[in-house]
Amino acid sequence: MPKGTFKRDVLWRMTTFVWRHYKWSMAVVLVCVVVASLTSLVSSLFTRTLIDDYIVPLTQVDNPQYASLAQALFKLGLVLLAGTVCSYAYNRLMISISQGTMLRLRKAVFERMEQLPLSYFDQRSHGDMMSVYTNDVDSLRQMISTAMAQVLSSVVTIVATFTSMVVLSIPLTLVSVLMAFLMVLVSGWLGRRSRSYFRAQQQSLAQVNGFIEEMMTGQKVVKVFCHEQQAIRRFEDINEQLRSSACSANRIANIVMPVNANLGNLGYVLIAVVGATLALSGYWTVSLGTIVAFLQLNKSFTQPITQVSQQINSVLNASVGAERVFALTDELPEVDEGTVTLQHPLGDVDFQDVDFSYTPQRQILFDIDINTSPGQKIAFVGGTGAGKTTIINLINRFYEIQGGRILYDGIPITDITKQSLRQSMSIVLQETRLFTGTVLDNIRYGRLDATDEECREAARLVGADDFIRRLADGYDTLLQGDGGNLSQGERQLLAISRAAVANPPVLILDEATSSIDTRTERLVQQGMDRLMQGRTTFVIAHRLSTVRNADQIIVLDHGRILEQGTHEQLLRLRGRYYQLYMGNLKV
Repeated sequence: MPKGTFKRDVLWRMTTFVWRHYKWSMAVVLVCVVVASLTSLVSSLFTRTLIDDYIVPLTQVDNPQYASLAQALFKLGLVLLAGTVCSYAYNRLMISISQGTMLRLRKAVFERMEQLPLSYFDQRSHGDMMSVYTNDVDSLRQMISTAMAQVLSSVVTIVATFTSMVVLSIPLTLVSVLMAFLMVLVSGWLGRRSRSYFRAQQQSLAQVNGFIEEMMTGQKVVKVFCHEQQAIRRFEDINEQLRSSACSANRIANIVMPVNANLGNLGYVLIAVVGATLALSGYWTVSLGTIVAFLQLNKSFTQPITQVSQQINSVLNASVGAERVFALTDELPEVDEGTVTLQHPLGDVDFQDVDFSYTPQRQILFDIDINTSPGQKIAFVGGTGAGKTTIINLINRFYEIQGGRILYDGIPITDITKQSLRQSMSIVLQETRLFTGTVLDNIRYGRLDATDEECREAARLVGADDFIRRLADGYDTLLQGDGGNLSQGERQLLAISRAAVANPPVLILDEATSSIDTRTERLVQQGMDRLMQGRTTFVIAHRLSTVRNADQIIVLDHGRILEQGTHEQLLRLRGRYYQLYMGNLKV
């Protein structure tokens, strides 16, 4: 966002967002603000009437009557009561509006996050994204619930008070406007200086959250390698950055209020001196009541500027928070030009001269040609970085290819809707992800309309039923913390059960048994074979012994296909696969 337009554009967008969803509530707030502000103005103007029309005349008679004064005070009390009720009403409404706006913003952020391509998450820290949901959105809540109402009240008060001041005394109005102008200049200058510090504060806060998230998920690794002290020192560094940027931001912003308060006091004194001089000199007719009322009006005129300056911290903080929130919601969603919906997919997947790169500077895959038939088992083997997982990611269009094409049942996958394409596949990743819920819920995640019996059958198919029944509540056992109360092998078996219950024509196993010990692997292999039967299966091999029965074994090296064939054919070639199988090289 160009420098100089940042605050205006972001805050204007935030204001229009609130108005669009809460226009009627905001209209009521505006009415209540106007009434509350005018009642305050009425009380200031009444001071002149009280002195000139009641108090001074009463001091000039021998037998004063106070009935008219009491009646006037009673009417003023009713006006002030109305102002109090309106102030209470708009503050309550602003709380409701701010919380409702936060709900909508969090929903908008989450919905957009679910629409983003995987490449977006590859480039960003999870902690940084979490900071958008928490710190940035909360900074907007503070601004809406307090600063927005304050600004509305201040605008109404300034306009109404300025009009009254001009009617009472033009010379005194000029003095008051001059001091107000100085206060605005000071607030603007300090605000511009502190804005960059508030941006740095939010970025540092996101770094702290990201680091904490990494340490919480990687605590076992930290302890295994005895990196506790290094982690503490790293946290101290980024925590110090947060402290420094926060101090810089608030140090400047907190100067605004006392400076403006003192300028307001100076203006108060100047008006008293100028008003007294005019009254005594006789050059300008100014009554005692006018001077007293004008002092009250000057306070009402400059006080909104001081009050807004008190909110400058939350306004600037909210500006940065809004920038980060809208930056996420403005991200382009995952594009899907597909128009074809698969009705009865067979699982025939073919690669034709496919080239791919994550970044333009580095190509990952070169001229990949793979021809499959429905029901075949295709295995990928090769060293780290060979391109095995990348090929898997291209099948379900997690990423788009740069050259060649991929066909599914003879249809280019770019012509098939992503939802339809992905629903025809199940994938078991090397890194298992379970969700808070029962074991049954986690298996049903593969197909939400699956019955309990279908979920149990899927677990029996892959050999997960035995360990599930040994859990405290069996299939109703509640899993939390990504299934932390299960072993890695058990978690992987649940992920495989989830793929089984989906019952798709294409199955993708990304080193699905890499976390299962040899004994468990033997027990689950029969279930895996039954699961793969009749399905086109793509397997990334962790152990070559698991893919000996594959219809095709594709050997990859640095994004190129070196060899392709069955187990026996590749052994006869005595090439790369032969070396891998015989143990001369590690997979």
